[in-house]
Amino acid sequence: MARLALLSVSNKTGLIDLARSLVEEFDFEFISSGGTAKALKDAGLPVTKVADYTGSPEILGGRVKTLHPRIHGGILARRDVPEDVADLENNQIRPIDLVVVNLYPFEETIAKQGVTLPEAIEQIDIGGPAMLRAASKNFAHLTILCDPAQYEEYLQEMRRSSGEPSLDFRQRCALKGFLHTSSYDQAIAAYLSQNLTPSVPLSASGEGEVSQEYNLSGKLLQSLRYGENPHQSAAWYQTGTTPTGWAAATKLQGKELSYNNLVDLEAARRIISEFTDIPAATIIKHTNPCGVALGNTLQQAYQKAFNADSVSAFGGIVALNRPIDAETATELTKTFLECVVAPGCDGEAQEILAAKSKVRVLILPELSSGPKETVKVIAGGFLLQASDDTVADTSKWQVVTDKKPTDDELAELLFAWKVCKHVKSNAIVVSGDRTTLGVGAGQMNRVGSVKIALEQAGEKAQGAILASDGFFPFDDSVRTAAAAGIKAIVQPGGSLRDQDSIQAANELGLLMVLTGIRHFLH
Repeated sequence: MARLALLSVSNKTGLIDLARSLVEEFDFEFISSGGTAKALKDAGLPVTKVADYTGSPEILGGRVKTLHPRIHGGILARRDVPEDVADLENNQIRPIDLVVVNLYPFEETIAKQGVTLPEAIEQIDIGGPAMLRAASKNFAHLTILCDPAQYEEYLQEMRRSSGEPSLDFRQRCALKGFLHTSSYDQAIAAYLSQNLTPSVPLSASGEGEVSQEYNLSGKLLQSLRYGENPHQSAAWYQTGTTPTGWAAATKLQGKELSYNNLVDLEAARRIISEFTDIPAATIIKHTNPCGVALGNTLQQAYQKAFNADSVSAFGGIVALNRPIDAETATELTKTFLECVVAPGCDGEAQEILAAKSKVRVLILPELSSGPKETVKVIAGGFLLQASDDTVADTSKWQVVTDKKPTDDELAELLFAWKVCKHVKSNAIVVSGDRTTLGVGAGQMNRVGSVKIALEQAGEKAQGAILASDGFFPFDDSVRTAAAAGIKAIVQPGGSLRDQDSIQAANELGLLMVLTGIRHFLH
């Protein structure tokens, strides 16, 4: 008797070529439903409609097609269990040797602008996941294919094994089936959670109900050469079916992206997304900014950011908030850089950058679009928090000293504060002329970061601004800053000794602003 295959796919890529090979090389017969049956018939391939095979018509507008004992019995029957074989014979059910199923495009649907809840709900597949799970469970007796990328591999396996796929092959296909249904269900649960509940799982304000469950899944996008170090394996996964974020970026040139490249690129993206109204540039090393600047032109912004710390900029990651033009491209080629990302790049700029062919140049139009939560893995579990995407609002800041800021000073304070938010704690940023002059990052005590930032700024600290991601527990940092020539400080406040720092600032003629928001970054 000919082998029987059940084909029911939403994504029909490669379907006809697979089906033709199954018929011509391996004597398969097909049962199928809906659009898949039509596609096979139009291609001149013999096919029996599911409704004709089961004797039950499709009902509810096609919602119920394959949910029938003749289908699931043929999938779930154990060929080595006499009772199962007897049930098949008594009910005139043929065993199914191959199930080819992929699911309604739910994630593609919800990714569309303006999609309604009923439209999304209608794309929740029921029969497909049921067949996928059934076939995956019974991999000891049949094969399940849920991705067009598997078709050629399956045919090669059939040719190699005289038409009998190995148990190992079938088990790997089953695993892929369960991963597919798991990811599909997660996408549905996440969508319904966002759209059907009045509260949110987590929010930057700390309000909202915490979800009792949190699932994260992804599809392998690329195996990476190694992780942070050569002895660590690594891979890059895409969340969702529709590429977003870095998965949607266009690489114009350069070597393959590394693990460290991607980590630094994300840090650069977070910083540059703070600045939208004026050309901005940032240069990142080990997730910390070594230079951030605003300018009248993109070229000027990049030059200022580079000159802020030209030594550290060597081998850095550059993010720009405007499309790369020829003038900026020329500056970018003057030093060794690992990566450059921008929302666009004109043709002349591409030609200029091509002279540095190893530099990875990426285009990411949606630089401001990032994750709403961050996840950190710990032993026995993981931690979830809302992303620190709070937008700074100077109208809510409190000026606590006798000296008050001018409009220009307030703008400089805001610039320094935005940058400081993205520096590893303890974080100190010294700035002037909308340019970082010194960055103190990741020190175990705040005064240590203050000293590093001021030492880097040198004489440029005269009349500059100092920002701190956390409060000052003592007034020593204020006095150190004043001695270096700092004229204004922005910090969150909240220390029991805030008054000591305020008093020192007044005594030394400094301006101090409290934001009321802390920006620790670990």
